[in-house]
This record gives sequence, C-alpha cells and structure tokens, in this order.
Amino acid sequence: MKALRILAFTEGVSTLVLFGVAMPLKYLWDMPMAVRVVGLIHGALFSLLVVQLFRAVKRVPIERKVAGLCMIAAVLPFGPFVADRWLKAAKVDVTE
Repeated sequence: MKALRILAFTEGVSTLVLFGVAMPLKYLWDMPMAVRVVGLIHGALFSLLVVQLFRAVKRVPIERKVAGLCMIAAVLPFGPFVADRWLKAAKVDVTE
C-alpha cells in the first residue's frame, strides 16, 4: 500500500512537471523535446499506476470503488494528491 501511495505521488508530480515546466518550454521557448521526454516518463508512470491499482484490488485488497476513483483522479492535475488521501483512508483487510 505504501508503494502504491508513493507511485501515485510520483505520477502526480510528473503531471505537474509536464504542465508547469515541459509545456511552457515547448510553447514559449520552442523546446518540444521537453514534452517528449517528460511526457514519456509521465505516460509510463500513469500506466504503471493503473496496473498497480488493478493489482491492489486483488492483492491488498482495496475496494474497487477506491481504485476506480484513484484512476479517475490520476487523469486530473492534483488528482493523485487527493487520491492519496483516499488510499491512506482505505479500509484494508490484512487478515488474509
């Protein structure tokens, strides 16, 4: 669960770097490579987060509703930081 929360946080930071650093570099200073590099990293982190959320439903387990809300939140800027609160508060059955 801790690793999932760290991944969600990292993906959220990558979104902010993409929007706040790479896109201005591309459009204001004509540096499209910034978006390519940061976009690739962000895309990989986003994909990994979605896979890990699916795995967490089965392995941790967390509620499907929480995992679904986290996936939706991952699409929005600052969403992963909100989702972190949901993951922190998620009721996890560790007796299995």
